[in-house]
Amino acid sequence: MTLSASVAAVGRGFKTFAGDVAEGFFEITHNGLALVGIVVVVLAALLGARPDLRHQGEQQLTEWLTARKIAAMGITPELGAIERATAANPRDLPREQANVALWISKKYRVAPEPVAALVAEAYEVGRDTKLDPTLILAVMAIESSFNPFAQSPVGAQGLMQVMTQIHSDKYQHFGGLYAAFDPKSNLRVGVKILQEYIGRTGSVEGGLKWYVGAANLPSDGGYASKVLAEHARLSQVAKGKAIPLNDNTPALRAATTPEPAAPASPAPIKVAALS
Repeated sequence: MTLSASVAAVGRGFKTFAGDVAEGFFEITHNGLALVGIVVVVLAALLGARPDLRHQGEQQLTEWLTARKIAAMGITPELGAIERATAANPRDLPREQANVALWISKKYRVAPEPVAALVAEAYEVGRDTKLDPTLILAVMAIESSFNPFAQSPVGAQGLMQVMTQIHSDKYQHFGGLYAAFDPKSNLRVGVKILQEYIGRTGSVEGGLKWYVGAANLPSDGGYASKVLAEHARLSQVAKGKAIPLNDNTPALRAATTPEPAAPASPAPIKVAALS
């Protein structure tokens, strides 16, 4: 056999080998894809017949995607955190409460959503304790300017600036002393204390004097006047009156002076008797 014939024979052999490899690869790929298709069909039928397996698969996929997202963001979110958030949409509140929430938000430069939740809570607690909710909100305004983490040099804490150590017993039903910084817990404890003081002294002014810790002092330093002035403004805001945000005397007079056509002055605040 000549050299050229040998080269030609090798070429034909290589070509045949390459063809066999390509044909085998095609068969394997074709059969593999067919197998994948069969598996997909079987899985789809199985998941359709077993909703519990489908739910489990969806949950695992969600967890995997969440883990990938957490890794990309570099933070660890809590999916249930929204359930603990003290916030609400002011537009979902009754008109009176929405008026108060939006006015407080603007005056004290706090977000309207958490303020809306506090306003709704104040109205609910006010109904239970027979205290005007705008009085409750006025105490919060003067005490903490709606800062739930406020703390005074003498240890008063939270929205209502409750002396946590002195009134520790009242926090036991809310989980302990750290509940002083939970807005709704602090509000409820503060209102209970205020209600007791008003009942003990027989007047809102007297109750406020005790609340600020001036029970045995000749004067409360103008504390009750400040709270009642803000209470008057909030009462008018709740009725839809346009009250300026700044604390000036003309605005206060306008807020507290009855309209000429009004048949009677506003009803006094009702105080529930102590148990």
